Amino acid sequence: MNTTTWITDIALVLIVFRQLREGPLTPKSYLLPLGIVTFVGFSYLDTVPTGGNDLVLIGSLMGVGAALGIAGGVFTWMRRADGQVLIKAGAVSAALWVIGMGARLGFQVWVDHGGSADVARFSVDHRITGAQAWVAALVLMALTEVVTRLATIFVRSRVLTRPRRSAAAARTAVAAGRRS
Repeated sequence: MNTTTWITDIALVLIVFRQLREGPLTPKSYLLPLGIVTFVGFSYLDTVPTGGNDLVLIGSLMGVGAALGIAGGVFTWMRRADGQVLIKAGAVSAALWVIGMGARLGFQVWVDHGGSADVARFSVDHRITGAQAWVAALVLMALTEVVTRLATIFVRSRVLTRPRRSAAAARTAVAAGRRS
């Protein structure tokens, strides 16, 4: 692992800690994490290998990333105040984020400090073509986690800011639908 890897991994972990305090949902809330994973993607993702079982590995880790991202978005507290949406990462959301980012960081450290032979053996046994498949899987897992978390928060914010109809207006709309 190089310094850039450490910095980007730590920056992604710190993003959620920044959200432990309630604050407004702004474009920056989306752009900062997307900017970081875009940088990581361009820095580390040269190709997406498709040989052997590479796509199974990549798809599996992307699925884990999606599950963590959606759950993290669901467990982010949101409320409306003074016409804006406020968000706060709850304990579960923060824990899921740290687990996802920490697992990737831990895997990288383990591979760099003695685990590479085990990963090579696993790769041969499961027809994974090489290191680039692992890089692609881990980078796309992180990208998927970030994008699905942000998408979940975006959808929830749209529902939260949708104009509410009064109960009387809802009954009138239902009654009008029955007459047609």
